Amino acid sequence: MSLSAHHEADFQLEGPLSGRKIVVAMSGGVDSSVVAALAARTGAEVIGVTLQLYDHGAAVKRAGSCCAGQDIRDARAVAERIGIAHYVFDYESRFRESVIADFANEYMAGRTPIPCVKCNMGVKFTDLFALARDLGADCLATGHYVRRVVGADGRAQLHRAADPARDQSYFLFATTQDQLDYLRFPLGGLPKGHVREIAAQIGLPVAMKPDSQDICFVPDGDYASVVRKVRPDADAGGDIVDVEGRVLGQHKGLIHYTVGQRKGLELGGLPEPLYVVKLDAASRRVIVGPKRALAVGAALLADINWLGGDFAGACMAKVRSLAKPVSAKLEGDRLLFENPEYGVAPGQAAVLYDGDRVLGGGWIAETVSAIPDPSHIHSPA
Repeated sequence: MSLSAHHEADFQLEGPLSGRKIVVAMSGGVDSSVVAALAARTGAEVIGVTLQLYDHGAAVKRAGSCCAGQDIRDARAVAERIGIAHYVFDYESRFRESVIADFANEYMAGRTPIPCVKCNMGVKFTDLFALARDLGADCLATGHYVRRVVGADGRAQLHRAADPARDQSYFLFATTQDQLDYLRFPLGGLPKGHVREIAAQIGLPVAMKPDSQDICFVPDGDYASVVRKVRPDADAGGDIVDVEGRVLGQHKGLIHYTVGQRKGLELGGLPEPLYVVKLDAASRRVIVGPKRALAVGAALLADINWLGGDFAGACMAKVRSLAKPVSAKLEGDRLLFENPEYGVAPGQAAVLYDGDRVLGGGWIAETVSAIPDPSHIHSPA
């Protein structure tokens, strides 16, 4: 991929960029580093901003994280390499309160949280947005893989990335219209391989740096250890019951389970595999059933963020980050699935699409079983 393929239109600012100012959110990874380098080549004044979200000492050896000690040094090294100003802002306490504490509380409430969305809603966009404005920037550019398309009305629309394997639109559904008008996503039309090629051509020190993991503050995928630090009562046990309320065993804390989970139940001698169907935080019960008990016909959405225009109700809905969009219809705050959907969990998001355009989305507050009375599910003879 030649650098000549990238021009001023990538940042969607009118006129010559020589008199413009672009703030780039730099996490220390290859994606945001390439965005900063491309911005610098436009002739605009470019400022790299990194938010420090962890204790420097504790984070420096954490592999696969972002916004930690080593990542901050990487961002600074890239800024020096391409000749732009770079600032680090300490947002550790804000991140701990708005993202990590929320993550723990959601698990304790029997929901499946998405901290990446909460981070984008708060620290990454709301706070960084304000910083960029204070610095007098014409736009805030990030390394997210989504596309910003200007509609006929002059307002920005959010579209899926050209590379479906890298698309991050699910995590950005809560972006507001005002934020979207100000944000820029120069990598949305590129495959990841081309981005690494650009980094190598420029000679960026992070060209071959591995991608960060989805949940940056969870070392080794051990969610329970993170929740315990915030909520010491996280290991309170309780009953594992079937959909008819019969006790089948005991568990060691709701934080070890999510809706749709099969492994780790430690229930032997049963006629068919059982899955986690629901987590009842009030009674500390893990409710299990056969796979057909996971079928969901509808979901009630809360805090819906709308980015689309005219809407007839029919849409495609994505209820997990790695799930394929399915046909659905939104009626008020009720999302009706054309066919039963599996693994839909309260706490997750339902993101709505019209083709590649993100219409908006909301948080799944409650699910409605596709089976009228799940307690009447019986194993086949």
